[in-house]
Parts: sequence; C-alpha cells; structure tokens
Amino acid sequence: MKSFREIVDESCSGSSGCEGLPSCVESHGNPRVPVRRAIRTLGNYLILTKPRVMELLLVTTAPTMILAHDGMPGLGLLILTLIGGALSAASASAFNMYIDRDVDALMARTEARPLVTGAISPRAGLIFAWLLAGLSSAFFWTFVSTLAAALSACAIIWYVVVYTLLLKRRTTQNIVWGGLAGCFPVLIAWASVTGTVSWTALILFLVVFFWTPAHYWPLSIRYGEDYRRANIPMLGAVRASHPVAVRVLMYAGATVFCSFALIPVAQMGVVYSVSALIGGGWFVAHAARYVVATSGQGAGKPMQVFLASNIYLGFLFVAVAADTLLQLQ
Repeated sequence: MKSFREIVDESCSGSSGCEGLPSCVESHGNPRVPVRRAIRTLGNYLILTKPRVMELLLVTTAPTMILAHDGMPGLGLLILTLIGGALSAASASAFNMYIDRDVDALMARTEARPLVTGAISPRAGLIFAWLLAGLSSAFFWTFVSTLAAALSACAIIWYVVVYTLLLKRRTTQNIVWGGLAGCFPVLIAWASVTGTVSWTALILFLVVFFWTPAHYWPLSIRYGEDYRRANIPMLGAVRASHPVAVRVLMYAGATVFCSFALIPVAQMGVVYSVSALIGGGWFVAHAARYVVATSGQGAGKPMQVFLASNIYLGFLFVAVAADTLLQLQ
C-alpha cells in the first residue's frame, strides 16, 4: 500500500511535468493538493504531541476521577479535565521533541520526526509547545480549578526541565526521577474533583512512579543501539540485560505492592482486590520470566515485558473505576 506522502507526490509528477506542490497548484489549480498539504501539516503537528504517550497518561485520569467522586463525576468536568490533561501532555511532548531534535536525528526510532526532517521548523515547533503550555494552564484555571492548573504546570516543567534538560543525557536514573512527570495526571484528576490531594491520590501516584521504570527500561533495551549512538545513558543501553531485568522485576514488584496498599486506604472492594492480585501477578510473572531468559547468554524478549506493563496499568485503572461504580449498586 502506498504511503500518504507517495500519493501526494504522484499527484505532482508524471507527464504533467510538475516538479513540486506549489507549481502543481499554480499550473492546474487542483484544490485537493492544498487540502492534502494542510492535512499532512496537521498530522506533523499531531506527531509532536506524542499521541500514544498522551493516551497512556489519560487512561489513568478518568478512573481516578471516578474514585475521587465515589461514583461517576459530572460529564462536563470529566471531559474538561481530559482536554486539559491532553493539552498539558501535548505541550510537554512538543518541548521534548524541540530540545531533543539533535539526538532524535541520530536514532532510527526517531529520525523521521517532523523537527528532524524539517517538515516543521524548530521555531514553529517551539511556538507550538508554548501555545499548548499556556492553553493548558489557562484551560485548567478557567474551567477546572487553580490546583489542577498548578499541578499541570508543574508536570510540564518537570518533564521539560528536570527530565529532558537535566537528567536524560546525564544519568542512568533519568527515567526514574524524570518519570515523576507521568505521575501528575492522577493528582490532577483527584484535584479536579475534590480540590485537594489525598493519601489515596498519593498511592496512585506511587503506583505510576514505580511502574514507569519497569515499563520503560525494557524499551531502552530493545532500542539500546539507538541510545548508545545518541550517547543517552538509558539504563537498558549501558548495562547488561540481566541486571536491568532484575531491576525491572524489583520495580514491578513495588508497583504491585503499592496497588495493594490502595485496598485499605481507599476501601476498595472485591473487584479491585481480585483484579490487583491477578493483574499484578501476571505483570510480575512477565518480569520474572524475562529475568530467567536473560540469566544466561540469551537476550530474552524485552518488548513482551513492555507490552505487559501497558496492559497491566490499563487493567488496574479500569478495575479502580469498575470497583467504585459497582459498590454503588
């Protein structure tokens, strides 16, 4: 199947003698060409927001709001909080791509990003990031709460300054402490409903905190060559697979332990308790199998642990929402 870019390029090639999009528009006045260019530009700006990362962060927001409200919160507040969170995460990602465009050019996984290829200029990318940052803070301040706006700003600052600028290129512990930015959505969600941050919210914060290295280190093993080429000291790129696998197992265990702590603190019911036990056991089993697989000369399959971590986090937070709603019946 042809790519979108190939289809557009073909519209300006062949017997017509067109050598580029502008001349093609001038020669033929084809109204579909500028539309295609606009769609491609919008797609490139969307890439700057890292939609898959945003999606993972937002999956923790709605269940946390349901737990904080002890039931389904107002639909309007739920939607507004999700929009604000998406804007905040998009801003942090756009800043990250602007700052890291030099090392992104060295890695096969990121060499096609818009700021690397020139599809979007660095100046335009930076302006876009600042616009999203201002919009997310103003949005939370106006429609949700002051505390939510402050937490959103802290999340952006932490990801951009602490992780991207200070830690990422200097220490193997970059994702441990830099990953705190990914924990803020649960605090924002809780604050959106209650106007405060409670012990329950902090436990959920710790669940995401310990989950993040267990989630990301297998990915850094898979793309270790990329990180070494770019001189970024991700743990999986600069250490042997087995000791990294052991640390993944330790952080997976800490994640599951924190998920159990939620049961007495938030008075979770049977649905959550059983789900946390089964899901946690499944996640830890994947991490343990990876430790065994890397104990000899084998490299194991780090992406299986990475995918398992994604499934586990989504499953756990769905259980949070389901347990809360079912207890109301």
